[in-house]
Amino acid sequence: MVRAQAETGQRPSPVRERILAAADALFYAEGIRAVSADRIIAEAQVSKVTFYRHFPAKDDLVLAYLQGRAEWERSVVEQARAARPGDPAAALTLLAEAIAETSCAAGFRGCPFINAAAEYADPGHPVRRTVAAHRAWFAGLLTELLAELGVAAPAPAVEHLMMLRDGAMVGGYLGTVTQARSRSLVAAGRAVVQAALRG
Repeated sequence: MVRAQAETGQRPSPVRERILAAADALFYAEGIRAVSADRIIAEAQVSKVTFYRHFPAKDDLVLAYLQGRAEWERSVVEQARAARPGDPAAALTLLAEAIAETSCAAGFRGCPFINAAAEYADPGHPVRRTVAAHRAWFAGLLTELLAELGVAAPAPAVEHLMMLRDGAMVGGYLGTVTQARSRSLVAAGRAVVQAALRG
């Protein structure tokens, strides 16, 4: 996975990357609160001093984990858009297909942002704000693509598409998403877009 770069714009150190890689795997597989800092330290094979030099608090590491996931998703989306320049319909289809494929993949444990939100009840917590920012980015992306497609009032369609995406993520985690249902997800997304175009 592509990792978040340091705020200075410099490439993160190999040690920081190793800590992030260990945290990413453990947080996603087992849950954020279920994984202790000591567990990550052992998995990353670093000292406590080194760990806390890079991440003074566990929440700092959680935020870096989510930021890394967000940057990876954005890079995937940008690649999809670059592959279909000037074709918002194709970009939306590729996006739906990617969500369907992801939710059917082996080892899929749901959306890391939905999972993180479930573990942090306070909507004002930095983790929840990071989740909200990522969802706002995704909603903005859908709004932009629908507007390019000619949808005059995209907000309702964006809400419907977000619900479809969230449902696919949760369904995939629960093991209820099949290839046939993935095709249904793409078809449902297409129906939402067509209805929006009709107004």
